[in-house]
Amino acid sequence: MSSIAAAGQAIRTVGIVGAGTMGNGIAQACASVGLNVVMVDIADAAVAKGLASVSGSLDRQLKKEKITQADKDATLALIRGSTNYDDLKAAQLVIEAATENFDLKVKILRQLDASLMPDVIIASNTSSISITKLAAVTGRPDRFIGMHFFNPVPMMALVEIIRGLQTSDATHDAVHAMATALGKTPITVKNAPGFVVNRILVPMINEAFFVLAEGLATADDIDAGMKLGCNQPIGPLALADMIGLDVCLAVMEVYLSEFGDSKYRPCPLLKEMVAAGRLGRKTGRGVYVY
Repeated sequence: MSSIAAAGQAIRTVGIVGAGTMGNGIAQACASVGLNVVMVDIADAAVAKGLASVSGSLDRQLKKEKITQADKDATLALIRGSTNYDDLKAAQLVIEAATENFDLKVKILRQLDASLMPDVIIASNTSSISITKLAAVTGRPDRFIGMHFFNPVPMMALVEIIRGLQTSDATHDAVHAMATALGKTPITVKNAPGFVVNRILVPMINEAFFVLAEGLATADDIDAGMKLGCNQPIGPLALADMIGLDVCLAVMEVYLSEFGDSKYRPCPLLKEMVAAGRLGRKTGRGVYVY
C-alpha cells in the first residue's frame, strides 16, 4: 500500500463521497497510484455503477495499451465501495464529490465532520460553491479546502486547489502534494464563484446556447467554429453535454446570485432543456443525441 507524505501527514487512504462521474474518476486516479480508496454513495446500485465505470475506463486504457491487465486488477483491488459513512474512518483525506447543490453538500459535510477524526482533511470537488462558506459549516475550517478535478478525471491533468479564508497552510500543502502525487498539475486559486477555469468556461458555454437559440448557426457549426477557430479540442455545446446541462445551469445560477450581474443570466434555452430532462450524455440526449 502506498502513501503520500505531505505536511507531516501520510495519506494512505482516501475517502470519496459520491460514486458518480467525478467521484469514480477521482477513485480511479487515487487507486492507480497505489492509494486505498473507499467510495461511498447513498445506494448499492450507485456504488456498483461507479465501480463498473472505473472498470470500463481501465478497459479503455488497456485496449490502448496504456496499462496492463495487472495494472487494472491492482487498481480495482484498491477501491472499496460502501454505503456506510463509518467506512471512511480509515481515511486521512475525504473528498466530497456530490451533486452541485449547496444544501446537499452541507448535509454531507456535517455527517463527515461528526464521523471523522479531527485531524482528517476534508476537500470538496465543487466547481462553483464558496469554499469559505462550506468550511464554516464544519468543525475543522482550517482543514477544509477545495480540490476541483476536471472531467474525465483520469485524463485531465489539472486540479484547482481553492483556499477558503480559513484554510491553513498545512492543509493547502498536503493537498497540493497529494494532487502532484496523482500525476496532476495543481494550480492554487483564491475563493471566488467559479474559481478560475469555470469562471471563464461556463459563461462561454452559456453564450453558445444564446447563439444557438438565436439561430445564428447550427449546433454542429457552432462547435466546429470554436474548434477550428479557437483550437479547442471539443466545441462548447458538445462540452456542455459532457459536463451535464444541469451542472452548467447550476453554475450560472450561482454566478448570477453571487455577482448580481446580468451578464451571468442563464440562457432560457439551457433552462428549458434542463426542465425537459435533456441533460446531455448522462441522459442520452442534450444538444446532441447519444
